Amino acid sequence: MSSLVVTGTDTGIGKTVFCAALTTALGARYWKPIQSGLGEPRDSQVVSDLGVPSSMVLPELYKLKTPVSPHLSARIDGVEIDIEALEVPNIGGPLVIEGAGGLLVPVTDDVLYADIFARWRRPTVLCARTELGTINHTLLSIEAMRTRAIPIAGVAFIGTHSEDTEATICRFGRVVRLGRLPTVEPMTPRDLDQAFLQNFDVSYFRRLLDD
Repeated sequence: MSSLVVTGTDTGIGKTVFCAALTTALGARYWKPIQSGLGEPRDSQVVSDLGVPSSMVLPELYKLKTPVSPHLSARIDGVEIDIEALEVPNIGGPLVIEGAGGLLVPVTDDVLYADIFARWRRPTVLCARTELGTINHTLLSIEAMRTRAIPIAGVAFIGTHSEDTEATICRFGRVVRLGRLPTVEPMTPRDLDQAFLQNFDVSYFRRLLDD
């Protein structure tokens, strides 16, 4: 099953922007199984605005109104999330799957996103910002992945360059440094695609899909 999972160390770090660029570079489809918060553009709309054709965006399995953790948003909406229904769709082609927030975000009262990723056993990219505090957050996330035997594809950094921070995380975490997506201004599909191609090895991601 040709799919990659993209998760993050926190919310609001640029993970959706990274997913849009990765999806375009691979000619893949995009899927965010659970969307919490419908007041602003959904992440599926954001990736479409950033160049992924709407025909390549799979519909969310759950669309929850309140912009909080899925377990709480579902409780507020009176929705029961069926964990067994959260399976990777077999679409006959490459797929980029985006989680919500960080690895240990609760999906239900009993299940974390990390538990679902562990069940899927797909190569998982960890997105990390480069600002202060990221070493601790990222290394803790890597430990959480290893504890559950989630296949770690590597770390994709997002933000301004910080050589020591990036090198330190990859040295202590014993992970591949995939690259760094800088701040893109203006944020147009063309500029985003160029920034991604200049800073990441697309062939590496393709090999992950083939494994």
